[in-house]
Amino acid sequence: MTEVLRIGDRVKVFLDSSFWKSEGWFEGTVTRIDPYSEHRSFFWVELDAPVQSAQGGLTGLVSVFNPKNIRKIN
Repeated sequence: MTEVLRIGDRVKVFLDSSFWKSEGWFEGTVTRIDPYSEHRSFFWVELDAPVQSAQGGLTGLVSVFNPKNIRKIN
């Protein structure tokens, strides 16, 4: 991830099958950013409603720490 993310940005996040029902990229919106260090942050993403329902109604709020697992949607 080289782009700067802000609250309200539309993103795709990668969730693996050990955490989520199925592995893949899922769309959502950044709702909160918690700084971790000078160069890294936790990005809290509210997943879109269709993603939540497809996953059996599991929680729609996920945190993403690894910058490889989040991409901004244009």
